[in-house]
Amino acid sequence: MTEAERILDLEGKLSHALARIAELESQLLQRQGLKNSRNSHIAPSGDLSRKNQSLREKSDKPVGGQKGHKGHTLEMSDTPDVVEAIYPKYCNKCGLSLEGKTFRLESRRQVVDIPSIVPIITEHQNFGTDCTCGHHQCGTFPAGVDNHIQYGPNIQSLVVYQSCYQFMPFQRLSDFFKKICQTHISKGTLENILRRSAGKARPVYEKLQQAIAISFFVGSDETGYKLNSKKGWFWVWQNAMITFIVAATSRSKQVIEAYFPQGLPNATLCSDRLAAQLSTFSKASQLCLAHLLRDLNFLIERQESDWPGQFKTLLKKAIALKQKQVQYTKNDPEVRLLEQELDSLLNDEQLQLLIKEPEKYKNVITFFNQMRKFRNHIFPFLYDQLVPYDNNGSERAIRMVKVKTKISGQFKSLHQEFAILRSVIDTTIKNGQPVFDAIQALVKIQPPAAG
Repeated sequence: MTEAERILDLEGKLSHALARIAELESQLLQRQGLKNSRNSHIAPSGDLSRKNQSLREKSDKPVGGQKGHKGHTLEMSDTPDVVEAIYPKYCNKCGLSLEGKTFRLESRRQVVDIPSIVPIITEHQNFGTDCTCGHHQCGTFPAGVDNHIQYGPNIQSLVVYQSCYQFMPFQRLSDFFKKICQTHISKGTLENILRRSAGKARPVYEKLQQAIAISFFVGSDETGYKLNSKKGWFWVWQNAMITFIVAATSRSKQVIEAYFPQGLPNATLCSDRLAAQLSTFSKASQLCLAHLLRDLNFLIERQESDWPGQFKTLLKKAIALKQKQVQYTKNDPEVRLLEQELDSLLNDEQLQLLIKEPEKYKNVITFFNQMRKFRNHIFPFLYDQLVPYDNNGSERAIRMVKVKTKISGQFKSLHQEFAILRSVIDTTIKNGQPVFDAIQALVKIQPPAAG
């Protein structure tokens, strides 16, 4: 290639690169002002910028731990397991021996550590003998000792704990047992332990379902997951004391009907405006105000009208009332004022102002019409102390599915087992019980005797 040909080739590549840069800059400009996790239901991972987009506004409180917050620090024990006394043998100044002197305790230092993990193998030897009646009698192995060799309840509990609570992938979990616990456990064995544990947990899981069905408040949400590269959905129904998670193949109303065929007749159901959720038969419905505030942020950023800002101010007033007092009556002056302001923001006059320029205000008009349709689902939380103004409890419960898949990758199997075990674990946490102790109690459940 001559020098002239090389220059022409470089100019062609430069021209192509500049065109590509211009194309990408155009796409970037188009995405500016579009939806993100702060102004919509999009997950933070879908943001163009990964900067934290929290709805929380700047507070006048100082940063760090607040006054009255109880701190935690490593404290010395009054009953150490091992004591090593240190006595000086000679004087550092004159060199004389200190043997036979009376000593007094000057100071203490403690080191907290754990012993190396070494498996303990317990052998059960079953002896037999011949009775004088002629019958040969053998001993009976303890309950749960069913095979010639098996893993004990502590190891099984640790498998469930690490997989469903700490979300450790199978390969790393197997490596953990091999290198830290000096025990080899194959992937297949790990799967079998989780299956057996989920089977033992199923009666508890079914009771959680029954408890949700008669609850007075239920929050619900759903999120997608991959099962062997196919799309599936985890659903959650929860309240302050109970979490019930389901692995399903769709996001349709049929999933709700399958688990709650009578609906939730006693409950106020909080959700994020998914049609399937809103169609659930319930005593009342509560829209998640956190979702509404994100949608309003989007409309405000687009500067389509003053109405979104007014509606956002109203919602924040309602939230402030809830934070001041957990429950109000319909006749409370402050609440009546809020209801009147809500009616004013959703009246025909406001709509007429917006539809004068339908193309300019189309996003606001869509949101406006939804709020008119679901007007009675906006303020129920003010009249019931059990009902929160957001669906954050459901999002926290269902978020664990995302954490699991981010750490372990897509599900190959055991999605139903994860839903069962995670429901029990999350319920245990809500009730202030130690997770590992609850898992141990579950693992130690013995199947009913045959016959």
